[in-house]
Amino acid sequence: MTRFIFITGGVVSSLGKGLAAAALAALLQARGYKVRLRKLDPYINVDPGTMSPYQHGEVYVTDDGAETDLDLGHYERFTGVPSRQSDNVTTGRIYQTVIAKERRGDYLGATVQVIPHITDAIKDFVLAESEGHDFMLIEVGGTVGDIEGLPFFEAIRQLGLDLGRERALYMHLTLVPFIAAAGELKTKPTQHSVKELRSIGIQPDVLLCRSERPIPESDRRKIALFCNVRREAVIQALDVASIYEAPLHYHAEGLDEQVLRGFGIEHAPAPDLGRWRGVTERLHQPEGEVAIAIVGKYTGLKDAYKSLAEALVHGGIANHVRVKLEWLESEAFEQGEHTVHRLEGVHGILVPGGFGERGSEGKIKAVTFARERAVPYFGICFGMQMAVIEAARSLAGIKDASSSEFGPTPHAVVGLMTEWSRGGVAELRNAEGDLGGTMRLGAYEARLLAGSKVAEIYGASAISERHRHRYEVNIAYRPQLEAQGLLFSGLSPDGTLPEIIEIPAHPWFIGVQFHPELKSKPFDPHPLFASFIKAAVHQSRLV
Repeated sequence: MTRFIFITGGVVSSLGKGLAAAALAALLQARGYKVRLRKLDPYINVDPGTMSPYQHGEVYVTDDGAETDLDLGHYERFTGVPSRQSDNVTTGRIYQTVIAKERRGDYLGATVQVIPHITDAIKDFVLAESEGHDFMLIEVGGTVGDIEGLPFFEAIRQLGLDLGRERALYMHLTLVPFIAAAGELKTKPTQHSVKELRSIGIQPDVLLCRSERPIPESDRRKIALFCNVRREAVIQALDVASIYEAPLHYHAEGLDEQVLRGFGIEHAPAPDLGRWRGVTERLHQPEGEVAIAIVGKYTGLKDAYKSLAEALVHGGIANHVRVKLEWLESEAFEQGEHTVHRLEGVHGILVPGGFGERGSEGKIKAVTFARERAVPYFGICFGMQMAVIEAARSLAGIKDASSSEFGPTPHAVVGLMTEWSRGGVAELRNAEGDLGGTMRLGAYEARLLAGSKVAEIYGASAISERHRHRYEVNIAYRPQLEAQGLLFSGLSPDGTLPEIIEIPAHPWFIGVQFHPELKSKPFDPHPLFASFIKAAVHQSRLV
């Protein structure tokens, strides 16, 4: 029997519903239960694929090619359960589905309405592919009271009736702010948030109360009384030094126990939290520190590189060191030769993915610095393309080498490929199509060159990694570039698309067309990040 946990939020956004859902799932998983997480997003975009990183943060990509909310990254990192396209839906996609049915005549001429048609579509999404799981955790984006979220709240209210008390539980995340002038915590925002939730027919079973200070027992009793919740089910959620402490903290507060009690499960297996204790011990007891410069174009919003930042932390965990991230705007390096010296003293340089010409020349300067100074360099997606352009200009003497993404060029060492293959099936794209339709998305295989550094790092001859990009390195320039020491060490199975480049003569210089950060986990760091940080540790002993 699959049980459903609905996670909602109130008072303000960005309280950490996604992390709370992921941590709870990790606790249930540690007790031996099979879990899966989903996210309901109320915005009207069909998916976040065309949204600015400054608007939405990172776009998380699944193996099956879905562009999803960044919370799905938290879900995977905490549970190791691969997310799928069916684990994230938006208002836009729900309406798109319903309108398509209406056009086909599936509703037999009925007037199509929010209730029951939109809410039924949401319920179908929630229930789909839930068989075989002990718990499905469903996070509702936004905060209670948002007008765009009302159909989702109505749908989960109906599901509570459909499933029955033994199969549905509501967890509500609120804020208990500290008012400095009064010198006390205030419970009224939580009371009002729960009142709003109850006004639409949902009574929370568990309250998760975010606070920067411990919540006194008297305030917990007050919250329980006014919100009609058992006192034991009022759980404080204090700030923690690392997000990976959350499962241990929530377990100590009794969150998983109260959730199980809400379902009437009295004798659940005790959780095995060994791997989470191991992760936190390595985080709190590092044996050193390395500084990694991230030279990007969205560094003003760290959430734009959420998985990347976490994967670097995981690399630090693998090497028992703390990773200090230095976020550098690539455009700053275009303001004069002296600016590139901001990279002096770092132990590794990483150029992440991105789109568009802005800041590209600054990234190329960062590549030059890393190559000439023998500083470990990791280029991801766009970062690999900039490394190839830099090599073409500086090593192969192709001074006007560029990308067709930036406009017409006589030497497009990076360009839009119109056809490629996945699993032996041809896939096509064209520059005039919808933005989402012009990208190579999801998991693709690559073959690694025997004896190469990446083959050694992976310990394999074939890999599968997730992609999200439009432009490809032009394989036609391979002979010229390899003659100058740039090795094409990973290719698509048909040999037409470069997936990995490296410089064997450099201490650590690797560029990948895919996004390895999307598959890294604190208890299972991605091998490329573990190796990159290991090289940075070696570099720290040289400077």
